[in-house]
Amino acid sequence: MQNKGLIKLFAILFGLVSLYQLSFTFFANKVESSAKEYAEKNVNGGSGRELAKLEKKYIDSVANKEVVNLGVAKYTYNDIRDKEMNLGLDLKGGINAILQVSVKDILIGLSNDSKNSVFNEALAKADEAQKDSQDDYIDLFYSQFEALSNGSVKLSDPSIFGTKALRDKIDFNKTNEQVKSTLQQEINTSINTAFEVLRSRIDKFGVVQPSIQRIGTSGRIQVELPGAKDIERVQKLLQSTAELQFWEVYTNADVIPYFVQANAKSIELLKDKTASATEQVKDTAKKGDDIDDLLGESKDSTNVEAQKMLFNFLSPNQSQVSSTVGYARVQDTAKVNELLNNKEIRALLPNNLRNAKFLWNYQSITPAKAADAPEDEEVAAIIALYAIKSNRNDKAPIEGDVIADAKQDYDQLSKPVVSMTMNGIGTKKWAKMTSDNVGKFVAVVLDDYVYTAPSVNAVISGGSTQISGGQMTVSEAQDIATVLKAGKLPAPARIIQSEVVGPSLGKESINASIWSFALAILLVLGWMVLYYGKAGLYANIALLVNILFIFGVLASFNSVLTLPGIAGIILTIGMSVDANVIIFERIKEGLTGGKSLATAVDEGFSIKGALSAIIDANITTLLTGVILYAFGTGPIKGFALTLMIGIATSLFTAIFITRLLVDGAVTKGTNLTFNTNISKNWFKNINIEFLKKRKLAYVISGAIIAFGLVSILTIGLKQGVDFKGGRSYIVRFDKPVKANEVAATLKNAFGTAPEAKTYGSENQLKITTVYKIDEEGRQVDEQVQSELYKGLKPYLGDTTYENFKPGFEKAGSGIMSYMKVEPTIADDIKQAALWAVIGSLIVVFLYILLRFRKVAFSIGAVVAVFHDVLVVLGVFSILYKVMPFDMEIGQSFIAAILTVVGYSLNDTVVIFDRIREYANNSTSFTAGLVDKALSSTLGRTINTSLTTLLVMLAIFFFGGDSIKGFMFALIIGVIVGTYSSLFVATPIMFDVAKKREKK
Repeated sequence: MQNKGLIKLFAILFGLVSLYQLSFTFFANKVESSAKEYAEKNVNGGSGRELAKLEKKYIDSVANKEVVNLGVAKYTYNDIRDKEMNLGLDLKGGINAILQVSVKDILIGLSNDSKNSVFNEALAKADEAQKDSQDDYIDLFYSQFEALSNGSVKLSDPSIFGTKALRDKIDFNKTNEQVKSTLQQEINTSINTAFEVLRSRIDKFGVVQPSIQRIGTSGRIQVELPGAKDIERVQKLLQSTAELQFWEVYTNADVIPYFVQANAKSIELLKDKTASATEQVKDTAKKGDDIDDLLGESKDSTNVEAQKMLFNFLSPNQSQVSSTVGYARVQDTAKVNELLNNKEIRALLPNNLRNAKFLWNYQSITPAKAADAPEDEEVAAIIALYAIKSNRNDKAPIEGDVIADAKQDYDQLSKPVVSMTMNGIGTKKWAKMTSDNVGKFVAVVLDDYVYTAPSVNAVISGGSTQISGGQMTVSEAQDIATVLKAGKLPAPARIIQSEVVGPSLGKESINASIWSFALAILLVLGWMVLYYGKAGLYANIALLVNILFIFGVLASFNSVLTLPGIAGIILTIGMSVDANVIIFERIKEGLTGGKSLATAVDEGFSIKGALSAIIDANITTLLTGVILYAFGTGPIKGFALTLMIGIATSLFTAIFITRLLVDGAVTKGTNLTFNTNISKNWFKNINIEFLKKRKLAYVISGAIIAFGLVSILTIGLKQGVDFKGGRSYIVRFDKPVKANEVAATLKNAFGTAPEAKTYGSENQLKITTVYKIDEEGRQVDEQVQSELYKGLKPYLGDTTYENFKPGFEKAGSGIMSYMKVEPTIADDIKQAALWAVIGSLIVVFLYILLRFRKVAFSIGAVVAVFHDVLVVLGVFSILYKVMPFDMEIGQSFIAAILTVVGYSLNDTVVIFDRIREYANNSTSFTAGLVDKALSSTLGRTINTSLTTLLVMLAIFFFGGDSIKGFMFALIIGVIVGTYSSLFVATPIMFDVAKKREKK
């Protein structure tokens, strides 16, 4: 081998750089471990929130202290934390969310809230069409507008986009196509603004190594915050539009007379709705007369229903004059909103309240439990209601654009507040508003929630004010200041897909990954020494160097390491071993043929020897990785990235590092036999007539595929949440629970029974529901989670709702991870997955056609790939109901399928390469030649499959629960892929080649 010195130098430098980069992770982990130890020693009660606070306190205290001293350079924790290896959500916990910036709201804003009937109907129809379409919202709006207007009105009409604000860009003479171009530019500008605003908020949030990126041009923004524990806080921060307003307010004295009238009207409105329910209750009461007699009393169960009214849900504030007009239980706020927004009830508003707008406080209050109340009695949280003095245009006298600065501060009682200073215009407006309202109340409203509504004691002329709340925390005050300083979102952004992993589950995944990773490596190292002896030892050294290089590259480029990513690394270990196996088998053939050790080694490492097959096999897998990376998201990207990095490093180590070690042994005169006393007679003198068995193989494969297709068409496949939409919760309980009983219990909460399946241990369930998945709004997720908690209460013991929520470390019951996917994005994910599979098949077909120059080879390879995919799909359809782990068809499954495609091709290409070599590039070959090629590569095929299977079985049995389905698909794929390369791909190729010869 030439340039040995250069290769040695490169390998040493690469290794040193890898160790240097990984050292930051080592030192950062040391500090973080100390922080956890400190938190665990000092926490009271084991609360996850308290643990997180104490950890942060410790980290903050050492943030600027020196933790690494390399002599030439010194580093503090703040210096090294951004250099440590990024861990994905499944290993570190946190949240990954895709936000949809509302293009509809951008259009409404650009039209200045147009009242044009065609415009508004087109928006409504676009909303409906988007539920079942992958097209961008703006394109759906255009098609609906053109269909409804039929040329009668243009987009440039003054009542739509021909407004004063856009007069420099849109005039009445512009065609719809010209207006579309202008609107697209305005929408892109708004989305860019939203992106920058969100990035500014995230940067101030304090999470290590956050990620934010735009997805295409559809207004979607992906945010990943590994390590984030306060999930509720993150969701508020991401979805807050930061629309700050200052309003005058009505007092309770102003509003109570109206409430009395509204209550009377509500009795009338609700009477019809309750009549049928009342009759049903009466019928039930008749049937229960005998039971009532036995109990000695009979309650009038129809009485409450007959008197249903507004005041059942809202309690007017009848104390002294206040800005608070009433109170309601949190769960009743939706009903109060419905009644107060009813047209007939709003018609009762007197002239002085004509434009009143009712808004809730930003947070609820849980009253103290009465002394004589039962211990198990739950006290409902209540929330205050305010009446804002709005106007016809619903435009506040002062808005957030006048704020010059905002910061978290403390008031005179040392309570957290947000201090704000205004610009010149704001100062004048604020002075006038406070002057006009001395002795009255003024409300500070953020995103339609009232944060404070104090009485004005005197004129405030300095342009400063505060946002305060009775129970405002420091973190809430910091977040409010952050969103105000970062600016207002140009349109609301809602989370349409999110994945939350709690830190407890992340820690367990890391532990399981370390065990499975270590076991997999030990099995491979042991097998190589057992099979190849001293040469196997050299391959093992190259393998360990390869692992160092992979982690070094990941750390150097701040790549994210995920659980599927670890699986990708372990898969590349198998491929690295495969390269050495191919080389060693060629060297053994040379030695068996009577060649000297040096000659056999030279030929084994040459392009005519093993190198051609190795390159072909790895390129097909690399192409699969590229397609996965292009179409995948989140963990799938992580898997694809580690797969591609691993292929590059494994090629280098297998070809060059192993060669250096083997050449060194040859030079020293070491006797290398490339086998041991145990393995020396394995796979020798094999001469199997594979092609004679092809018809039997066709029948077996056909029967398996037919059986699988019948199952797919009748039983179907279990689609994951990311393909069909919905919410999925992994909930842990203190004791083992039965999935069917829990599902039946939750039927009362969700209306229909959700899917519930044991997830790993018997005290853990995966609960999937589509309850309220089509409803939008920040409160919907909270409502569904609250209903889940109520439904599971009998199984949760003493767990409070606060501890039940996802995020923070959990000592007992609670949500360990959570995933939500809205139907609109689920369709997009499914379509992208389909294109990924089709794209990979096309690319593979073209590559093999280009490489082997015969259509027969391409057809054989693609048919084998189809065969493998159909078998894996059939197995998943047949077994998903009986297996004790998740077998959902989602993004991870597609990643597994594409990996199976790559692995199957790897096997097939090695065999095809040997056939081509034996045929000496002839256009024709015999059955005997093909059988000889298959027999000569059988040792390599079985050896590689066995090592890969050992690795995968280690991960399957000892890895985390979340990866079992993924690994099961890979295990089936490796077994089927090995079979198909021998009994499907090659026979099909042979039959097609012979038919073409006859023609």
